[in-house]
Amino acid sequence: MRIALVCLFLAVTACATVREKPQLLAKANALPLALSDDFEFRKTKLTDLGTPPVAGGLFGKTKLSGLASPPGRQDASIAFERAYRMFGAITQLDQQQRIGNYFDFFWRAKRTANITVRLEYRQEQLRSFVQAREISYPNARGHYKTEFAIVGDDYADDGRVIAWRALLIENGRIVALKRSFLWE
Repeated sequence: MRIALVCLFLAVTACATVREKPQLLAKANALPLALSDDFEFRKTKLTDLGTPPVAGGLFGKTKLSGLASPPGRQDASIAFERAYRMFGAITQLDQQQRIGNYFDFFWRAKRTANITVRLEYRQEQLRSFVQAREISYPNARGHYKTEFAIVGDDYADDGRVIAWRALLIENGRIVALKRSFLWE
């Protein structure tokens, strides 16, 4: 009986932690704009792990413009985000594969709908060429968090992300969007 309960618990937790990988699109098609109050981006968290950690340890003092910054919550939170993204990367190769740009979008759907979240972005080396990644959510309603990562060879070959926009798409129409300042 205990073994059955343990197996059931492991199966449930494994299903709950499986995340869908973003699908890289061959071409980012233009879509009509039909903004709706039923869908919204609530918060955006951007993380750039493009620079190596500061000397002096993970939670050590940092230097900005030649001045030592006092240890505080912001420094600790930035160091924690780096440690969180690098957790489990033991070898130098593992760490290099996790260097890049991370995008976390928190969004809400007030009614049930089939939603696709798309990240369109431009990278340093590719200039104006737009790339896109998508994740689909069938029958979405409520609060969601969608994560995109431009890491590894994509980041090493094409450079950091310089402009981006996130879209919530329903039935081939953009119902909500969030964009960076440099997006045209």
